Amino acid sequence: MSRVGKYPVSVPSGVSVQISGSDITVKGKLGESTLTARDNVEVTLDGNLLWVKPKSETKDARMMWGTTRALLNNMVKGVSDGFTVNLEINGVGYRAAVEGKVLKLQLGYSHDIEYPIPDDITMKCEKPTAISIFGRDKRQVGQIAAEIRAFRGPEPYKGKGIKYETETILRKEGKKK
Repeated sequence: MSRVGKYPVSVPSGVSVQISGSDITVKGKLGESTLTARDNVEVTLDGNLLWVKPKSETKDARMMWGTTRALLNNMVKGVSDGFTVNLEINGVGYRAAVEGKVLKLQLGYSHDIEYPIPDDITMKCEKPTAISIFGRDKRQVGQIAAEIRAFRGPEPYKGKGIKYETETILRKEGKKK
């Protein structure tokens, strides 16, 4: 069983935390995030450390202890540094471009795919075969990366498609004569 909840969340300089009842608001240079903690978890601020403690020893309280700590840690990192996911596009004629608030993808279909970029997310395409997604909410950045990857996932024979930068594609051998 994980004991991630027993470690405090360090709040860096430039980030302010406000706790009012069960609502925790974190403000930093990249914006503001809010979390409503569950009733069976207590969050306290001690100097520049955020402590999370379960109010009882029930299974649900212990589960939410670690989850709340992880969510608070992601909020603090998000408003101070942000999160980035990089995608690579492999395949002849496959490319991407950012035009205003729309990501245009050409992935071998009969039509271009236009993906609207949300307001609090930044996308860049330094090369036509690389997409960089940046934002303060780790869950949202990961969800958008997964949705873009789902348009044309990597296939195992030639490796064509969209993949995460750190992902390794297990390649298969083609037909034999």
